[in-house]
Amino acid sequence: MYADESGSIADPGQRHFVLAGVSVFEREPHWIEQELDKIAARFDPNQPHSIELHGSPMRTGDRGWDQYARAERERAMLDALRAGVSDRHARFVRLFGVVLEKSNLSGQDIAKVAFEQLSSRFDQFLRRLHTQKGDTQRGLIVFDKSSTEQRIQTLAREFKHAGHSFGVTRNYAEVPVFVDSKASRLIQLADLIAYALFRHFERGDSKYYDVIAHRFDAEGGVVHGLYHR
Repeated sequence: MYADESGSIADPGQRHFVLAGVSVFEREPHWIEQELDKIAARFDPNQPHSIELHGSPMRTGDRGWDQYARAERERAMLDALRAGVSDRHARFVRLFGVVLEKSNLSGQDIAKVAFEQLSSRFDQFLRRLHTQKGDTQRGLIVFDKSSTEQRIQTLAREFKHAGHSFGVTRNYAEVPVFVDSKASRLIQLADLIAYALFRHFERGDSKYYDVIAHRFDAEGGVVHGLYHR
């Protein structure tokens, strides 16, 4: 699962903090990356890898994105989200998201609550694959390096050995790893997913969320992959 956040825990001007992830079977990232590269090539055909698909800057025109038309930027964001959750990847892609209203968590460790929810729900998904389908796989969470690496690593060890509110995580191959989002299209996709959730809950802007809403992990009509508190 590639994971990233949207919103700031420390910013009093924002009501929500979001942590989101896209779970992908190990052979699938290559194909999704190719589709995302084509979208990036619209902005730099000669060096598409120099273009980082990043939700907030693309929408607002920050970090050099202002040289491109707003409609072109937003179309690319929507197309990137569609590429990640398209039916051709339906068997191999599941989304997970945690949306926390900060005012309801006064005095609590918001980063811990968010990671606890995300990691336990991904763990539940892996457990379901094992018990219902005999598909025993181990999971790995890959975070953007901008996340709080030391804090997340400590929480991961704690959840594995001492447990969390929902039990003990059992289906991870290793503690989370951290990569530079510029080097990973799937981290960029996770960023776009987190931003889509943030815009939906923070601003009531659902055009990005509506593209991905059907792909959150669900079983028997119950959505397990999206948590809103």
